[in-house]
Amino acid sequence: MDERLLTERLVGYDTSCPDGLRAAGGFVKGWLESHGIDAAQHDHGGLPVLLSTVGPDRPGVPTVIFHGHLDVVPAAHEEQFVAVVDGDRLYGRGAYDMKGALAAMMCAFRDLAVGAPEPERGLSALPAHPADHALEDVRVKLVIVPDEESEQVGRRATETFVAAGALDGEFAITGEPTEMQIGVQAKGVLAVRAAVHGTSAHGSTPWIGDNAIHKAIGAFRRIETLPFSRQSSELYDRPSINLARIAGGDAFNMVPDRCELTIDIRYVPGQDPDEILRQIEEVPDVEVLRVFRRAPAIVSRRNPFVEVLQSAASVTGEGVGLTVGRDGASDAIAFLDAGIPAVEFGPSGDGHHGPEEWVSISSLAQYRRALVSFVRSVPRTSACTGAPSVPVGEDCSR
Repeated sequence: MDERLLTERLVGYDTSCPDGLRAAGGFVKGWLESHGIDAAQHDHGGLPVLLSTVGPDRPGVPTVIFHGHLDVVPAAHEEQFVAVVDGDRLYGRGAYDMKGALAAMMCAFRDLAVGAPEPERGLSALPAHPADHALEDVRVKLVIVPDEESEQVGRRATETFVAAGALDGEFAITGEPTEMQIGVQAKGVLAVRAAVHGTSAHGSTPWIGDNAIHKAIGAFRRIETLPFSRQSSELYDRPSINLARIAGGDAFNMVPDRCELTIDIRYVPGQDPDEILRQIEEVPDVEVLRVFRRAPAIVSRRNPFVEVLQSAASVTGEGVGLTVGRDGASDAIAFLDAGIPAVEFGPSGDGHHGPEEWVSISSLAQYRRALVSFVRSVPRTSACTGAPSVPVGEDCSR
């Protein structure tokens, strides 16, 4: 089974619900074991977390983590869980975010585990390696979680398992869609729930009252233009500000006297979230109720593993392997918080979280090829992992 067919199988599971996640987890476990790869299944809140390791278990061997997730955002239509192929595009819920990447990652993991001596289907450009080269000097951990899309930040599987030491290593790749580019930065998160108050009145005489929904919309427009909204950084021209939820009013014939907003702010590296919050609190009529924060993700472009990944990705196609900043947050921050350098790296496509989500079939082969080439190149550079300023291939003693 190649990465395209495996993607089609994964898309077929409705992993927006617990039953679908458990079924998909069982399929993945069976697929790995059918290739002679042991896979441990752990329970996290009633959902499956799969862990598997290949490579030598001895001191001094660098460990690379492949990280993926099975879950998709909810509210998909039933037909979105039937994969449809149109040319190079494979359509389906989760195809781009991130069942396609997960399928290619699983295939790469299998290639590395068995030491495939010759390229398989879709891997024609993979440099030839003898079978006995497979993972003599590097260890790879594959972790597949069921709740990356969950809003229960801080209680998700990745944070839990990293904090417990079950996912330790020298470098992690999370397969979020990146157009075959390497996400070395991600914006920070400042989610704000706020209330705006007005004055109630009968719906037939709205001029007597003070409509809190109207005021809330005006307050959000002011927040969009606050000074923090115009700041930039090296990889970002501005933060993003999204009105994620709005709720107000009790009856159709009443002027609402209260409205709540949830605002999702993704701030750029170098900005101070406390200063952003201070500016929001100065907007008239806004009462901040709750705040969630997550720091930006930053990995040095000079990290040796990043440089090796760049090199491995760049040979798979023109314009791939660039280091970029990513707008969205991901589980990569859980690894970074634990001192493990982590990047986002995934295939090409579009429409994630939407009805026309698709992944490029050819990029899945590119992605699989890049992962295999990267891991097989790690032993030649792992001696430099403690010297992030040293270019790959140069003497670490310089």
